Amino acid sequence: MKAAVRRSYGAPDVVRIEEVPAPTPGATQVLVRVHASAVTAADARIRAADFPRGYALIARLLFGLRRPRQPILGGVASGVVEAVGARVEGFEVGDVVSGTTGLGLGCHAELAVLSAKKLVHKPAEVSHEQAAGVLFGGPTALHFLRDVAHVQPGQTVLVNGASGAVGTNAVQLAKHLGAEVTAVTSAANAVLLKQLGADRVVDYALTPAADLTERFDVVLDNVGNLGRDDGRRLLARDGVLVLVVADLGETLRAHGNVKAGPAPERAESFGTLLDLVADGTLTVVNQHVLDLADIVQAHEVVDSGRKVGNIIVRP
Repeated sequence: MKAAVRRSYGAPDVVRIEEVPAPTPGATQVLVRVHASAVTAADARIRAADFPRGYALIARLLFGLRRPRQPILGGVASGVVEAVGARVEGFEVGDVVSGTTGLGLGCHAELAVLSAKKLVHKPAEVSHEQAAGVLFGGPTALHFLRDVAHVQPGQTVLVNGASGAVGTNAVQLAKHLGAEVTAVTSAANAVLLKQLGADRVVDYALTPAADLTERFDVVLDNVGNLGRDDGRRLLARDGVLVLVVADLGETLRAHGNVKAGPAPERAESFGTLLDLVADGTLTVVNQHVLDLADIVQAHEVVDSGRKVGNIIVRP
C-alpha cells in the first residue's frame, strides 16, 4: 500500500510517499481503507520532535528516541472497513466508518488499523473529508466545554485561537450549548468566525487576549500564550480557565478553576459530533483537501502557523 512515511525527525520534507506492507488487524481491531485523514498540529509536532516544554523526554520514549518508532503519522481516519478482528462486534466488511488511532497513528496511508472502541459508523450525510476534519479538534473542544467547563446557556466564553481545528469547533459548540462567544483570531479570519456564530471577534494584533478587560465564565486557550496567571485575570467569579495548549509545568499546576491535560478519544463523542455535522449544527472548516502525494505541502501549511481549521489528505 502507499503511505506517507518518515524515517527521521525533521522538517516537512522528511516525509516521503512509499510502498509499505499493509497492516493486519488484531482481535479487537478493524482494518479501514482510508478515504480521508487530517494532517494536524499533533502530526507536525511529532514529525519535528517539537514538543511542549517538559514533554520532550516523555514524547521521545513514546515515539522513538533516535528515530520514529511508527513511521506513518496520522491519528484520524474516515473510510470503509476492509477486515475485522475475531473479537470485533458491531462492524462488518463494507461498513462506512470514522475514528481515531490515538498514539498508534498510521492513518496517512491507504490502509490503517483502528481499535473498534474508537470507531463509529459515519452518517451518510457527512462526507469522509468532513468526518476526518471534525474528529481532530472536535473531540477536544467538546470535552473541555461540555464535560470539563460545563458550559451553560447564558454564560460567556472566550476562545483564544479561534480559527484552528479546536477553535472553529469550540466557537460553534459553545454557541450550541447556549453561550455568548468572543473569538480571538487574526483580522483575516474575522468574517469566518462571525459566520461560525461568534458574537464578537477580537483581532489579536490590536488587542491580545491577555489585554481584554472583560471577564468570562470560561476561557479556552488554544494557543498557549495566556498561561495560568493571565488566564485567571480574565475569569468571572466561579469561572473556569482551560489550557488546551500547556507545557508540563502548567499541566501539573492545573487545579481548581484551571484545567489542562489531554482530551480522551471516545466513540460517544465522535457520534455526537458527526450527528451535529449531519444535521447542519456544526460546520467543518477544511482549509485544504489534498491528495496524499501532497503531504509535504500539508505539513508546510501546518508549520506556517496560519492553518485555518483543518488540512485533509486523501490517500
